[in-house]
Amino acid sequence: MTNQNIADQNSINDQQARELVAKYDKESSYRNLKGKMGWIITVMAVGFSLYQIYSSLFPSPPAQIHRTIHLAFALGLIFLLFPATKKGDRTKIAPIDILLSIGAMASSLYWVFNFEALIVRVGAYTQTDIIVGGIVILFVLEATRRVIGLPIVIIAIVFLLYAYFGQYMPGFLEHRGVSLTRLIGHTFFTLEGILGTPLSVSATFIFMFLLFGAFLERTGVGAYFNDLALRLAGKRMGGPAKVAIFSSALQGTVSGSSVANVVTSGSFTIPMMKKLGYRPAFAGGVEAAASTGGQLMPPIMGAAAFLMAEFTGIPYWDIAKAALIPALLYFTGIWIMVHLEAKRIGLRGLKEEELPNKKEVLKKIYLLLPIVAIIAFLMMGLSPLRAALYGIVATIVVSAFRKETRLSIGDIFKALENGARVALGVVAATATAGIIIGIVTLTGVGLKFANGLIGISGGIPILVLFFTMIASIILGMGTPTTANYIITSTIAAPVILAMGAPMLSAHLFTFYFGIIADITPPVCLAAFAAAGIAKSRPLQTGINASKLAIAAFIIPYIFVLSPQILMIEGTLLTSLFSIFTALVGMLGIGSGLVGFWLVKMPFWQRTMTIIGGLVLIYPGVITDLTGLILLGTVFLFQFTQFKNKQNDSSGFQTQ
Repeated sequence: MTNQNIADQNSINDQQARELVAKYDKESSYRNLKGKMGWIITVMAVGFSLYQIYSSLFPSPPAQIHRTIHLAFALGLIFLLFPATKKGDRTKIAPIDILLSIGAMASSLYWVFNFEALIVRVGAYTQTDIIVGGIVILFVLEATRRVIGLPIVIIAIVFLLYAYFGQYMPGFLEHRGVSLTRLIGHTFFTLEGILGTPLSVSATFIFMFLLFGAFLERTGVGAYFNDLALRLAGKRMGGPAKVAIFSSALQGTVSGSSVANVVTSGSFTIPMMKKLGYRPAFAGGVEAAASTGGQLMPPIMGAAAFLMAEFTGIPYWDIAKAALIPALLYFTGIWIMVHLEAKRIGLRGLKEEELPNKKEVLKKIYLLLPIVAIIAFLMMGLSPLRAALYGIVATIVVSAFRKETRLSIGDIFKALENGARVALGVVAATATAGIIIGIVTLTGVGLKFANGLIGISGGIPILVLFFTMIASIILGMGTPTTANYIITSTIAAPVILAMGAPMLSAHLFTFYFGIIADITPPVCLAAFAAAGIAKSRPLQTGINASKLAIAAFIIPYIFVLSPQILMIEGTLLTSLFSIFTALVGMLGIGSGLVGFWLVKMPFWQRTMTIIGGLVLIYPGVITDLTGLILLGTVFLFQFTQFKNKQNDSSGFQTQ
């Protein structure tokens, strides 16, 4: 069965899918321009990508120049591509936006034209410096509002106001305040604000990996992920739901958006789940949970892995290895619950004729080689920048294996353009996140927040983690992966570090809860997008997604309380045993939440399995024994009921 045959079963067409992505993912809500302006934008976007490739091959100019060129390209394109309002015309550009584009690029390049003078008079800013710096800040905030949305912009404005009006703040938040000159100077004329670490990572690793993803997409790998997932999981009980899990894990290796992931794979999997008998809200919840989990899956993790390496000083590959086990536990948890739900309501898998042709799928397995190559390059010790560059080359070479996947010159230019377009949201988000980080370093509010939160919780570790979880979910609502991680790690991670937790545990804790904000009601954008495909209630879909993603609400606590699950403490044997007990624990939690194991479970059995699963996930001799006893007791009851049911059934058939 071909992709087209599967697509015919969809409840939405391609146009509806694009509209759905644009509705819930502002980065995809851009103008579709033709004619002269369309060509100008294409040339700018291709030029942006070529500049980034050039700077990865040869020594970059000074950081201030390189990062402002990167910013100028992005701001110029954003004002041309994204209208000021949702109702703005997407077929032509308003004259004011052309002026804003030119003004944003010119003001951003102020560093390029005045580099030596600014370096010489560091800290002694002229009136012109301050005016230009203030204008750039406004351009960055407006561009971010257009491409990302209001939440992150509001946070940045609150931080700017906090810095300026510090002397009026209550309690532990009070500080002496920052003058306007110093505030603007710190925000744009140092490497601790807009031009700080987040934009630096965007201008190097992130852009190149997004470009790699754009090249990979041109080979048709997105559709291939669906076909491969269908062949591997489609025939199993409740097959389409398992296809969604497998496909989303693969999509996460190249996608940086939970919403885009939902629509890409969900337009295939959700209609198939509904056709098989899954409730619409459950089908949408499966796809939303799985697609959001794609951002947690190494090696790319929605590009946050590169930022984490820069912020923590921990080698990138160590972060990817540590994040692998939790990501597998996350997807295993969803897989278990989907399987038990299918058993509970008696759902079959797909028939052979409903699946893609096995030989055709095997013939295209080579499309995965660039991803394998990226991982191999990273394992060899190459920098992420070089690995991404070589991955692009590998993609072009591999695509030539067959005529239907071969990249033409036109495809290469289109990939260069799409790579730049995809990067716009990341550039805007990292620039605005740089404003927030700049205020944190200027005022010390991160430490103040940590001390305040610890004070409120009385220093009780579990309460500290709970309040940090709530803060991370709130801060992560409505923001893309990269900005999400930057904000949560800057504001919330210091709270966990103040408890004495390992650096990686603290950052992964806030990262996880920031990401699952995409499926946590009431602001659950991934669930809203899935509900649009499933034709279900968004809030109900979000609740189902949150229940399926229960592992993501539990495992981060283990990062902090027992870090051996990240393989950063303890021996290999203890880590493997912790992983085994966590998997058994996920089986207990999943069966308890679904209400089915071998047969339907009464309330007391559900309660015992959930408690047993929770204590098994937490490593320790006493907790492991307690969990195994609880689950073992329930299993004996379940097995007895199952055998009795079988005997009753066979006795009835004999009669």
